[in-house]
Amino acid sequence: MRITTFNPQIITKDAESVAALFEELGFERRHDQKGIGEFDVRDIRMKDANGFYLDISQPEGYDRPDATGIRMNVRDFDEAYELLTSRGFKNVYGDDSVLTKSSKSAFLIAPSGFGINLIEHLR
Repeated sequence: MRITTFNPQIITKDAESVAALFEELGFERRHDQKGIGEFDVRDIRMKDANGFYLDISQPEGYDRPDATGIRMNVRDFDEAYELLTSRGFKNVYGDDSVLTKSSKSAFLIAPSGFGINLIEHLR
């Protein structure tokens, strides 16, 4: 399995205030996507001068405390998905994945409770 990106992701009900904090820490917004998947997620991708990335995600109607997970981009979604689910990870979308014009993704929860946002950029 080839991992191409691996960075923290914050899931929050207030993406703007979290992004503002990280801007004060030197991060810049790289892109801001809205309306992703059935949870209508907003995702702000940020990067600092050292090359560190951070994703801030706000699902529509999210009313829980902030949570953290890992964004993991891979070359082969199906291979990585099989590896993770064979080790007990559960997909929050059931057996579905989220398809956009540029990516295929699913958010998987480990048996111990941490999350991995598994993404393959479509070429």
